[in-house]
Amino acid sequence: MTNQLIDRKQVWKTIFIFLGILISLSAICYYAILKLNPTSIYVGALMMCPALSAFATLKITKRPISSIPWNLEKSKYLSLSYLIPVLYVTIAYVLIWFFSLGSVLNQETILEWSQELGMEEFSIPIIILSMVVLLSIVGVVKNIGSTLGEEIGWRGFFIYELRKIFSFGGVSIISGLIWSIWHWPIILLIYKGSGNVIFHISSFTVMILGMSVILAYYTFKSNSLWPSALFHSVHNIFIQKIFTPLTSTNESSTFWIDEYGLMLPLITTIFALYFWQKAKVENL
Repeated sequence: MTNQLIDRKQVWKTIFIFLGILISLSAICYYAILKLNPTSIYVGALMMCPALSAFATLKITKRPISSIPWNLEKSKYLSLSYLIPVLYVTIAYVLIWFFSLGSVLNQETILEWSQELGMEEFSIPIIILSMVVLLSIVGVVKNIGSTLGEEIGWRGFFIYELRKIFSFGGVSIISGLIWSIWHWPIILLIYKGSGNVIFHISSFTVMILGMSVILAYYTFKSNSLWPSALFHSVHNIFIQKIFTPLTSTNESSTFWIDEYGLMLPLITTIFALYFWQKAKVENL
């Protein structure tokens, strides 16, 4: 048996150990979320499962935790990992507003923000600017604590194992599909009984596949997990805390806005095709 074959068998063994631990830990968290109470503490525990699975796999395979790419030697990829999700989320929501698939300035959100900031007497532009600045800095940094739990596992460990066997494209697709499927129970909980569950799962999956291409690109280019942790946090904050709350909905909105509508998957796919081609040209 050749060394190459032995190495491939070891890689597959490592991958299945990681996925087995991840499924076991995630099942416990999903039971708590779906059967007990979908509180943030259980969701937070779920987001830590990929990291814990990676650490456990490294322990079992007798590899050091330092083998995860903790360092950041190319800091320019941090700024790019911040700007790219801001750009595609902004484009998506500008198109949503332009085509009246939702309208800008949800008054309920403005009122909530003014009360949260203690700025009830200030003008709407000042309230929006203040909250957006705070969320884009404080909110993003705070949220990295959550996204890091995922990114240590997915980008810091899993895609590096896949890269030993598959091409960049294969790594992006496989990691994206598994990452998406891992989220599906949450989507089932959100849209239970709506009749549109398959649509929302499909839209989310396409978006995640697009993100996976970009995240894999920046992870491999920087040889660090930090760009993906920042990217993931910015993506979450700008969609969940800024643009979706600011959008007033209509009868069409559920099919277009947020991470479960069509617009973000369309835009992220365009971005993904660019980064896929870029990775190919750079022989990544």
